[in-house]
Amino acid sequence: MVFILVMSLTGLQNAVTEILPEFTLGPLELGVGGFVFIPIVLVLLFRTYWAALAVPVGEIVFGEILLGEFDGLGAMEGLLLIPVCYYFAAKLLQDPENTTQLALVVFLAEALEEFFAMWIDIGKIYVGVEELEAVPGLPESILVLEGVDFVTQMAITGIVFGVLPALYLYPKLHGKVEPLLGMESFRGERGASMAGGVSVKALLALLIAVPLAFVAEAASEVGGAINVIWEPEFLDVYGQPFIAVPIVVAAAVAAIVWYRASKSPRER
Repeated sequence: MVFILVMSLTGLQNAVTEILPEFTLGPLELGVGGFVFIPIVLVLLFRTYWAALAVPVGEIVFGEILLGEFDGLGAMEGLLLIPVCYYFAAKLLQDPENTTQLALVVFLAEALEEFFAMWIDIGKIYVGVEELEAVPGLPESILVLEGVDFVTQMAITGIVFGVLPALYLYPKLHGKVEPLLGMESFRGERGASMAGGVSVKALLALLIAVPLAFVAEAASEVGGAINVIWEPEFLDVYGQPFIAVPIVVAAAVAAIVWYRASKSPRER
């Protein structure tokens, strides 16, 4: 139930962000990469790898498959990077009442994913599987382009739609949501250091996932028989209103899971 709840709520926020407009500021394109505080807070609450894995699965199911924009190998980058980055960062939260620690963990979770994704994009340019798309007003350098994009994404998605709302939402939900799904809430230790949460397994998984994500993304750009692509392009066929389909489906799934979770153990 945790997996399905996280998957549906992540898919819901991802589908909603699809309809939000992007703005240009000189050579920069400013847009909301996602309401990342929702999946990050959920992963911090449940603190399991399965909760972290549900994040990219929700994006794939509700943000790609239901919209008819599924690229098998292209989806592997998020499927590999997001769970290990979020889980590694979540384990570092040792004092749930420490707002500074909470802010650092939320920021780190998104920063790790964006940082590795940035270097994967840079690597694709250097190995020649993707061409550099110049941005008017910026130097034609992949390092500059990706660096600027990283900074803007972290400012908008990481802080405005990540850290700030998470500082409000996590304390409100901590200790209240977990028992509904049969899990004990994480109490941590007052004044404990983040260093105590460093997980060797999580770090090893992170180091393994990054090169695998690069290989999958590079193979996606090259194409070939090994890739699975499903692109009926429902948005082009039925128009922008079709975006309501994944939103409604994701909301319905989340509501059903929440209803079942809210029932007493005897009623279940």
